[in-house]
This record gives sequence, C-alpha cells and structure tokens, in this order.
Amino acid sequence: MYFTDRGLEELAERRGEETVSLAWLAERMRQFVDANPEFEVPVERLATWLARLDDEDDE
Repeated sequence: MYFTDRGLEELAERRGEETVSLAWLAERMRQFVDANPEFEVPVERLATWLARLDDEDDE
C-alpha cells in the first residue's frame, strides 16, 4: 500500500457520500497550494491529468 492510499481511503470514508462540483474541487486545490506551495507541481499535474482524461490525443 502506498502512503497516499491511506489518505485516499480516509477521503472516501469521510466524504465519499458527498457530491461536489469540479469548481469546488479546483478551489480546494488552490487553497491547498496556497497553504503548501511546495506541492504546486504535483497538484498542477493532477489537475491537468484530470482535465484531460477524455482527450483522445493522449492515448
């Protein structure tokens, strides 16, 4: 199990029943980066990956 798996499991356990918009998620990610600027690159990569999931050119 990766270290991140524990955080993802906690997220699913604590907030898994909620419905959120992508705008809400983007704002939470901005707040996280503002508070933790050392994570700017990984958060940017995750956001870009999520934004482009359906792009046929990336396959």
